[in-house]
Parts: sequence; structure tokens; C-alpha cells
Amino acid sequence: MAPREFFARHWQKRPLVVRGAWPGLRDPATVSDLFRLAARADCEARLIVRRGERWTLQHSPLRPGSRRALPARRWTVLVQGLNHLVPAADRMMRRFAFAPYARLDDLMVSYAAPGGGVGPHVDSYDVFLLQGSGRRRWRIALGGDRALDPRAPLKVLARFRPEREWVLEPGDLLYLPPGVAHDGIALEPCFTYSIGFRAPSTRELGADFLVHLQDHLPLPDTRYADPDLAPTRAPGRIDDAFVARCARMLERVRWSRADVVEFLGRRLSEPKPHVRFAPPHRPLAAADFARAVRRRGAVLAPATGMLYRGRRVFINGESVAAPPGARGALAALADRRALRPGTSITPAGAALLYTWYRAGYLAPVPRGLEAQ
Repeated sequence: MAPREFFARHWQKRPLVVRGAWPGLRDPATVSDLFRLAARADCEARLIVRRGERWTLQHSPLRPGSRRALPARRWTVLVQGLNHLVPAADRMMRRFAFAPYARLDDLMVSYAAPGGGVGPHVDSYDVFLLQGSGRRRWRIALGGDRALDPRAPLKVLARFRPEREWVLEPGDLLYLPPGVAHDGIALEPCFTYSIGFRAPSTRELGADFLVHLQDHLPLPDTRYADPDLAPTRAPGRIDDAFVARCARMLERVRWSRADVVEFLGRRLSEPKPHVRFAPPHRPLAAADFARAVRRRGAVLAPATGMLYRGRRVFINGESVAAPPGARGALAALADRRALRPGTSITPAGAALLYTWYRAGYLAPVPRGLEAQ
């Protein structure tokens, strides 16, 4: 199915199962890799165990050796943002770049022992569930009771009545629109990759936008004044004149569509709080860096978020104006997450790339990997 047809027929409309969507899929990490990552402070991970009707939840960093204490069944470990930590997982996620990066969030992997899962739940965003090695049974319900189990430490539905079900084999794909209740249970040890999408609420956007306005919108530094103040016999009352003066002051808080673009570019490219970038240990000189990029190209770090609109370029929450003549190359870098060898770039554009290189946001393609 072509992406255009998928968006027209299924996106935010109805679930879709695609058999054999990824023939020959190879898991980008092992179980041991996941537990090593989950023990790191810069990794967002969870370990969920179900014993009878009781759920337990542990957040990262997990203790070294925690895997050895687990039972044989009914547990799962989840690592968020695997695409930031494992290059092969980043390449897996980029296969879904037919959707805008402004909407695409990250790739989460779950490894489950037989009977493992996170329980029946509802996501408020679109999700692709790509089956790695092993098999998992998925059950869904389009309607039904959405009350949560008050005893569970995670958002598990108290009463779940499935309406449809499928068993996903390696390489199969399940798409679910927002609001579809679903429950995935491992039939055998298995990996499942969740490609999720951003869907902020009006409350979240509004709160963040107000903070952005406070930090970035210049306001006149005027103070309240009332030279015509008159005596009052009701000092506890907020009078009409005071309200009117304050209302006129607040009316000066205005924003434009350009302010909204600036806010969205910064917010949607900003990395999550636990993400850390590693600047080069022995950075190249600017001239050597420019030469390496011309010869081999450049690639963004997996955790780097990069978006653009018009001449504004947003990278990891920062906003810059594209230097004259460099917009095309920077747009290509954001779209493909890489610059091809021989890409024409102006001196000002090269200087900007070098700044990002020194911050760990990108790097020249390593020698020998130019053709990949």
C-alpha cells in the first residue's frame, strides 16, 4: 500500500494489519543489550512484571543483574528512544519517514518473556507496532469501558473486552489510531517495536507556548498607574477601573504566526531531558571538517532533532536563520538526516555545521561508510 493510500484510508480512522511488511527483519539489539541500556542514567526504560493480578513497575536505571531475578514468564522490559542509542534502530525508525518528523516521536522496543505484556491500555497517539523475532497476540477494542485499574502502577484498563485479535509473526505490522484499546501478550520470547507519534494536548501546547512567550516575546516595560485614583469606602473590592487598566496592559501581549512557528520548531526539535550529546574528543579543525564533509558527507547524531520552515532552521531546541545560499543543503540535511558527499555548501553554512559538530549534533561520515 502506498503511503498516500494508507493516510487516506487508515490514518486516524481504522486499524490495519500488514503481513510481511518487513521481510527478513533483524532485531537491532539483543536482550542483554536492552538490560545494559536500561541500567544507564541516560536511558528511559521500564521493567514490568505481572504476578497473578498484581503488577510491579520499575523505572531506569535498573540495577545490574536485575534480569537474573526475573521469573520465567510474564515480564517485559521496555526501552524508550532506542533510535537515539542504537544506530540500527535509528535506521529502522527512518523507514517511517513518509510521516513528517514534526509528528514522528521515537522508537520504543519491548522484549517480553512468554505471557509478558503491559496490560490492556489506550494510547492517545498513533502507533505502528512492528513485530521482531518471536510472536505476539494482539487484541483490540474500539469501544468499551475505559476505566483504569486503581491498583495497578501503570495505566491498565480495569475491564477489557476484545473485539478483534491477530497473532503477529516476525516482520508483520499493526497500525492503531489514537484511542483504540489494545493488549499485546507474548506467545514466546519476542521483540516488538513501537513507532509512536507526537500528539500534544491543547493544555500542553498552551502551557508550553505561554512559557515560550515569557522567554522570547518582548513586552513593554511599563507599570500600572492610576493618577486619577479616588478614595474608596470598600477597600476589599476589586473595582471596575482597576480591572479595566489591567485588561489594557494584558492586551499588549500579542503573538503572530511567526511566533507560533518559532515555538513549534524549538519545541518539536528539543531532545528529551535525559538525552546527552557527546562532543568530539579530538575535534577536527574547521578546514579539515569542511574537507571531510565535502569528501564523505555528514550525518546527524541519532538523538538530534532537526526541522525547518522557510529560512528558519531548528536543531535540538535551538533556532537559527539559514545563511544565504545554505537553505537547500540544510533542508536536505533535515529531510535525509545526512548530507551527501559533494554537497555544495557556502562558507557561512559550513561554519554553522562546524558549530553543530563541536556540540556533538552531527559528524562527518566515517571513512569507509560513504557508500552506505
